[in-house]
Amino acid sequence: MTTVLCYGDSNTFGYVPETGLRYPKEVRYTGRLQQLLGEGYTVIEEGCNGRTTIYDDPIDGWKNGRDYLKPCLHSHRPVDIVTMMLGSNDLKTTFHLTADRIAAGVEVLVKDIRSHTAEKQGFIPKIILISPPEIGTGIRTSPFYGAFHERAIEESRKFPEYYRAVADRNDCYFLNAAEYIYPSDTDSLHLTPEGHKILAAKLAEMIREEL
Repeated sequence: MTTVLCYGDSNTFGYVPETGLRYPKEVRYTGRLQQLLGEGYTVIEEGCNGRTTIYDDPIDGWKNGRDYLKPCLHSHRPVDIVTMMLGSNDLKTTFHLTADRIAAGVEVLVKDIRSHTAEKQGFIPKIILISPPEIGTGIRTSPFYGAFHERAIEESRKFPEYYRAVADRNDCYFLNAAEYIYPSDTDSLHLTPEGHKILAAKLAEMIREEL
């Protein structure tokens, strides 16, 4: 059995942009990925709304992605594949971060995955680093406007360049989600059911053909 751990934020959780609730398992990209990969795989969903890379949210400090990463890896071991899609929440105005600094935070997490698993489970899982979808151009009319401003749009477009460099330096596989999917018009942040479907298909293809 191959264990796939999907570590991410609200788009991994399956946040519904119209309601703030959660898509059903069969709609979420993680659930679809399980269906596509089949019985030889176990896909573990580890998405948390608002999760950052390595930064403490001043309101919800427990959403720092680094704090939970090692306990998560440890509790699910042995983990064979880790997909990680984080960084969008780091674009909130409260953090004042640029895409290159966010990618540096992602690299910290990648190194944590490699070092922790090498010690605790005896081997390093294959890592798929996913550059998140862009922030939508309609962010000004989003319910999340204020937490995110227009500057986040341009910074999100720089993610693929910096994330790919992190992947290359750390022996990761790389997927540029923005090449295939775009956030909902409702809030310019969260995926539509079609976006989840496409992302699942791309991940399944990568896992089957490259990993």
